[in-house]
Amino acid sequence: MNIIFLGAPGVGKGTQAIKLAESLSILHISTGDMLRENVAFKTDLGIKAKSYMDQGLLVPDELVIEMVQERLQRKDCSKGFILDGFPRTIKQANKIASVIQVNKVINISVDDEEIVKRLSRRRICSSCGKGFHLDYIKPKPGGKCDKCNSDLYQRDDDKPEAIQKRLEVYKNQTQPLIDYYKEKNILADVDGSGSVDGVFDLVKKASS
Repeated sequence: MNIIFLGAPGVGKGTQAIKLAESLSILHISTGDMLRENVAFKTDLGIKAKSYMDQGLLVPDELVIEMVQERLQRKDCSKGFILDGFPRTIKQANKIASVIQVNKVINISVDDEEIVKRLSRRRICSSCGKGFHLDYIKPKPGGKCDKCNSDLYQRDDDKPEAIQKRLEVYKNQTQPLIDYYKEKNILADVDGSGSVDGVFDLVKKASS
């Protein structure tokens, strides 16, 4: 089973994708994680991608497609996978379709106000990279990392101005993709505004 998760930044698709991958015993592949690893290690791709990510813009197709295509052709993807954060454009979708067959596309939606609230409260450890949330995964008193006691920071693309820009870009570029998969009769819409477990119940139904 090869599944794609769609959804604006902050809708919880990463959390739900991980849970569903564990439930189905298939691989979870996050293009966001792959990009951030490249940024952290200052690879050629990472340096180029960072300038776009910091502005809340989508990383250009040519920087992402080659990385994803190579990843999907590895042996650990042979039993199925969940692709989280890709494709985001029709061009990307066509490229992926040339490599693998997509069985289901799950589109998670949450209203913009809630998304801004969720993302702007995220914090990252400046040393080990552990993620926190000021409401849901709270750091210890003093705003230090629970793991290594280093300072936390807010990513540039998690600031409200950048979030609004990310949402605007997402809607403009991804709505055609939603229509694209609807026409193929493999798209399922899921309301992501409920609890993690409640949304997961909807996701499981949508994936069956």
